[in-house]
Amino acid sequence: MDLKDIQNLIKFVAKSGASEVKLELDDVKITIKTGSDSETTIVQQVPMSAQMPHMQMPNAPQQQAAPAEAAPVTPSEDSKYITIKSPIIGTFYRKPSPDKPLFVEVGQNIAEGDVLCIIEAMKLFNEIESEVSGKVVKILVDDSSPVEFDQPLFLVDPS
Repeated sequence: MDLKDIQNLIKFVAKSGASEVKLELDDVKITIKTGSDSETTIVQQVPMSAQMPHMQMPNAPQQQAAPAEAAPVTPSEDSKYITIKSPIIGTFYRKPSPDKPLFVEVGQNIAEGDVLCIIEAMKLFNEIESEVSGKVVKILVDDSSPVEFDQPLFLVDPS
């Protein structure tokens, strides 16, 4: 891991809102802690046994390209709807490309496994699939908008 990779990691952590990230590779151990206005970075060259690299983010979401999770909305008039939330931090897109049609529209019936949107994270375009069947009641995010982990994206009526 070179200095540029470490600087990119620091920038990514600062933007993600994580308070602490630990990264352990073969011969490098990095801990990045962010405070209110400052960043503290500790980089240590530590001899470690050959293990798979892994990243721990105790106070922030882990990025992964997985289908969106569906969870009930807090009790209100929308309590009969299921909220489909963002599984990752990134940029929300309603179309596969600018010249293609929208994945879904309000009022459209969807089935489990249908692609609802794309979230771009670090130059990777992740298709977000529905885990429920039903009718799209509301789209909660504008096209090309940044989204956070666990941010509600769609309301779906499962009936």
